[in-house]
Amino acid sequence: MQELEATTVVLADDHVIVREGIAALCAANGMRILGQAADGVGAVQMIEELKPDFAILDLHMPQITGVEAIRRLRQSQCPAKLMILSISREESTVMEALRAGADAYLLKDGPSRHLLDAISFVRDGGVYVSPMLRGAGLFTKSEKPRQEDPLAVLSPREMEVFSYLVNGLRAKDIADLLEISPKTVDTYRASLMRKLNVHDLVGLVKFAIERNLTTTSSQR
Repeated sequence: MQELEATTVVLADDHVIVREGIAALCAANGMRILGQAADGVGAVQMIEELKPDFAILDLHMPQITGVEAIRRLRQSQCPAKLMILSISREESTVMEALRAGADAYLLKDGPSRHLLDAISFVRDGGVYVSPMLRGAGLFTKSEKPRQEDPLAVLSPREMEVFSYLVNGLRAKDIADLLEISPKTVDTYRASLMRKLNVHDLVGLVKFAIERNLTTTSSQR
């Protein structure tokens, strides 16, 4: 795609082989890779320093998630186009990413042309969601009422706390990552447990594993 030549990109994924594959695809289409990060905090710093046209972020990374990275970059008025790359097809996850300010949500098991299509589409001012999600009816109305996703009742911040809790982080660690107090983390934890009708951490982890929402399950 000649129109993508000279486009600058930062990649963030904790799997080297994934980053190298994306970098090769971008380079083959004339784009220039400015840097690669292996965790969310490093990604934010790199994007702010290098000011790429695009940043492609894994959803689940060490330190902070791709969604939290996007939220921080938007708060700092970062002009880069920000794209999430994930294996998760959960509607609540997709919507959380878009609400945080993602310009695109792509599936890792999709064809490489989707990434190139997304970059072209987003560059022209659009918001791109993988056709594989749209084709599954994720964002279309259905005549049959669909059972509501229980995670849809959580606020974006509750979703973040939920994600960190079920992946083994302590309240203090979560507080440091989100720059809030441990007491506030406890408040969010109590609220999300009440909304999900879960009464302890073990139940919360079981809830997440059943829905393939932990990094120890095959969500990548």
